[in-house]
Amino acid sequence: MAEMTMARFHEIIIILYAVSLVFYFIDYLNTNKFAHRSAFWILSLVYIMQTGFLIATVLEKKQFPILSLYEGIYFYAWLLISLSMVLQVFSKVGFAVFFLNVIGFIFMSIYAFAPMQIEQSPIGESLLSELLFIHITFAILSYAAFAMSLVSAILYLLVYKLLKEKKWTKQFGRLPSLHQTLTGMKVSIYTGIPVLLVSLILGIQWAFVALDDWLLTDMKIIGSFLIIILYSLVLFLQRRGKLTANDFAWANVFAFLFVIINFFLGSRLSQFHFWI
Repeated sequence: MAEMTMARFHEIIIILYAVSLVFYFIDYLNTNKFAHRSAFWILSLVYIMQTGFLIATVLEKKQFPILSLYEGIYFYAWLLISLSMVLQVFSKVGFAVFFLNVIGFIFMSIYAFAPMQIEQSPIGESLLSELLFIHITFAILSYAAFAMSLVSAILYLLVYKLLKEKKWTKQFGRLPSLHQTLTGMKVSIYTGIPVLLVSLILGIQWAFVALDDWLLTDMKIIGSFLIIILYSLVLFLQRRGKLTANDFAWANVFAFLFVIINFFLGSRLSQFHFWI
């Protein structure tokens, strides 16, 4: 019972950590006060939970938990989140805070689903299935976000065409403005990129623990990394003024085609993505 409770505890930490990373990414790219506050308070909750677990471990074992590799991984993850909290409170270095937390999230995921933890735990198979479930859930959520960017892009192109041709139909008043569709594209990508990154981190951790024979060069993994790079490049070019709003919309359309290709063809060519 205690084993299951601790497993759930660390899973909650992982999920909250992932949500805070999404908000940090949105704030970093778009300077959004709501996203910044949300990220900070969610991360604060994660920090309190991690610190509480660390203190409880010290009290139980009567020693500082750094004498094994497994304990050291947790302590390192805790140090990284501590440093990011200090930086956020005293120095406002958003770039450093975001990437520190990405690294901290990776090490926290390794701790929660480490091979030695799985092997020693009587609920090891349950941990593995839940890790896979979280990985797939975040992947699907990222695809949903990218689909929303596609819808916003199509609406932008439609409204732009109607405005240019001065065609005022009865349905025109129900269409969103160009600004709303442009914002929809940006917010969708801001959400999709970090969510897919979290899914990749958890998926690689699952493969490392659960599979005996797999490669980091698997087609689905490569394709997912390329999706992140592609959407990041689109965002970068748009923010630097290299893409007009119209080009940005078309870039979203073509980027989503790559998402579809990766979802179906990448899974067919993958060595271990059989779930579709």
